[in-house]
Amino acid sequence: MTTDTTITPELPDQLLANYEKAEDLTGADGLFKQLKKVLIERALGAELSDHLGYEKGDPAGRGSGNSRNGTSAKTILTEDGEIDIAVPRDWAGSFEPLLIAKGQTRFYGFDDKILSLYARGMTVREIQGHLSELYGAELPPD
Repeated sequence: MTTDTTITPELPDQLLANYEKAEDLTGADGLFKQLKKVLIERALGAELSDHLGYEKGDPAGRGSGNSRNGTSAKTILTEDGEIDIAVPRDWAGSFEPLLIAKGQTRFYGFDDKILSLYARGMTVREIQGHLSELYGAELPPD
């Protein structure tokens, strides 16, 4: 996919439009925690797509011998407290996530790593490429 995934100047304004105070961003159910949950779940979904060899909804997966099998709930402990995530599964049970491994319950440092890459001037596309190299999965741009 060759979409431009650079963060537009309008995106922060759109994200912050409904937030009025600092707690709305950093509180128990604040924007930062919500973004972390979405990013983790998207990355896990991308890992499963890489493992299966086809994207979600792709007809190429029919009759492949292994396919998506919903998700299982998992609670992980992060710098922001507990986050409930949906971990994708496959029918064969052969999917071993790299970002958050089976049995792993603590997930520290993710924010700092992503922010440090962005602070060093990397674009979203470059960060995606870096995460792809680290975790061995193509991350979707959206």
